Amino acid sequence: MFKRLSLIAGAVAAAALMVAPVGSAAKPTDPGQGGRCIAAGVGTLVDAGLITQAAEGTLDYAAFGTNGAGLVRLALPVGSFIPLNQVISLHRTNPELFAWCDSV
Repeated sequence: MFKRLSLIAGAVAAAALMVAPVGSAAKPTDPGQGGRCIAAGVGTLVDAGLITQAAEGTLDYAAFGTNGAGLVRLALPVGSFIPLNQVISLHRTNPELFAWCDSV
């Protein structure tokens, strides 16, 4: 099980590198913050046992939104199945949306 989680976390990290924004408008103020924010998000999913669902695209992020746990600062409707590469991209461009990025 640990090996599988490690492989998934590695795939998430690789995906984060592939979806790094190219345009200057999409860059965070601190370029290092995006990577730390992504790592915090992946850690949150791993700790909650949800990294596999996220990688498979079957995780409903509504439970994390303001109408759920409040960890994502958006009201997300039920059925918010967001592709992981988009979630990773948001960590780079809009870290303020994620509570776990506040301390990175």
